[in-house]
Amino acid sequence: MGTYENSHYIEEKLAKQKEIDDWLPITSSRNAKWWYSAFHNVTAMVGAGVLSLPYAMSELGWGPGVAVLVLSWVITLYTLWQMVEMHEMVPGKRFDRYHELGQYAFGEKLGLYIVVPQQLVVEVGVNIVYMVTGGKSLQKFHDTVCPHCKKLKTTYFIMIFASVHFVLSHLPNFNSIAGVSLAAAIMSLSYSTIAWGASVEKGVQRDVKYSYRSSTTAGKVFDFFSALGDVAFAYAGHNVVLEIQATIPSTPEKPSKGPMWRGVIVAYIVVALCYFPVALIGYWVFGNKVEDNILMSLNKPRWLIALANMFVVIHVIGSYQIYAMPVFDMIETVLVKKLHFKPTGMLRFVARTVYVAFTMFIAITFPFFGGLLSFFGGFAFAPTTYFLPCIMWLAIYKPRKFSLSWWSNWVCIILGLLLMILAPIGGLRQIILAAKTYKFYS
Repeated sequence: MGTYENSHYIEEKLAKQKEIDDWLPITSSRNAKWWYSAFHNVTAMVGAGVLSLPYAMSELGWGPGVAVLVLSWVITLYTLWQMVEMHEMVPGKRFDRYHELGQYAFGEKLGLYIVVPQQLVVEVGVNIVYMVTGGKSLQKFHDTVCPHCKKLKTTYFIMIFASVHFVLSHLPNFNSIAGVSLAAAIMSLSYSTIAWGASVEKGVQRDVKYSYRSSTTAGKVFDFFSALGDVAFAYAGHNVVLEIQATIPSTPEKPSKGPMWRGVIVAYIVVALCYFPVALIGYWVFGNKVEDNILMSLNKPRWLIALANMFVVIHVIGSYQIYAMPVFDMIETVLVKKLHFKPTGMLRFVARTVYVAFTMFIAITFPFFGGLLSFFGGFAFAPTTYFLPCIMWLAIYKPRKFSLSWWSNWVCIILGLLLMILAPIGGLRQIILAAKTYKFYS
């Protein structure tokens, strides 16, 4: 009788666990196709970061700038491949969330302590920055379409942008936002093309200079560090890659890594088509006078710039949702599994509404686009994107010392650590300078 009761208890517990997993946004749907991976990854990566790349080039200079762009593309593609491979490294088990993989690599508690804070900083940080980007792009659209209209504060445009997310945030899972993500991916390619195409049409400026923006040595060094953070911010898909892969069906004969990797390759081709032309042509045309958002440097043709800014708005709407979904999953997991709330629609509505309101409030308080990019890029994106996958790979697979795999991972770890240390220094300086410009301290 005791054995029967115990068996019944276990079955009941497993059934309850399955019910919760079927409700949580990451594990509720596993019928995605390989092209879902492609446009989800494009939406996750090509965002606010691409518009700041010409500005980053102006702080790095031609040689270092091109080297950093190419190295980042290669390193992040390599570490993304590692994460796709590690998703199903244990037969019969899937690491559906970044922190689950971290727990397997570092231990139950240590894995959580290492991964969750960094992942939250990345995802919440991106959502805040995209609130700012969406608001500023709406403002630029308004000012371009109606130059004689009354000027409104950025705050109001951030609130307008946030109003969309008070609705979209209640879509239950990744597959339900597939249409939003597809539109966002198309928009990213569109506004990137407009950005470099309009730059070519404008032509190289008469007074263009390719010298560093700052005149002092200290300023040049801090700018260089800040630019590293901007570039790191642009390569950010790793923070949601396992969650995206979790939506793809998998069998022993056809594991999810096949279609997932196919989608990643397509996404990285699109990333290259967006990043390199915008960064190089934007810097070539404007030199060290380029704005931290290249669309702000372009004023003509007016209708095209207005269109590009609206494309940015549509894209960051999708990007916000891609990065918010894992946060929603974490919040709802804690509420249901730890605090034992019932998994209801009302719980989801309240939790997600509060989160969107929080990111909107922080965005209104700190509308410093350039500084936020470089700070978050170095502080959190470098670990989760550049070297944490390599550390997990070394911890789990234990490649032979001095083998190609051992060397490649240690090179990525060292470069990533340097990035994590140096970029936030430049980012903090940018935030302080931007705050003074906005009369934040007055």
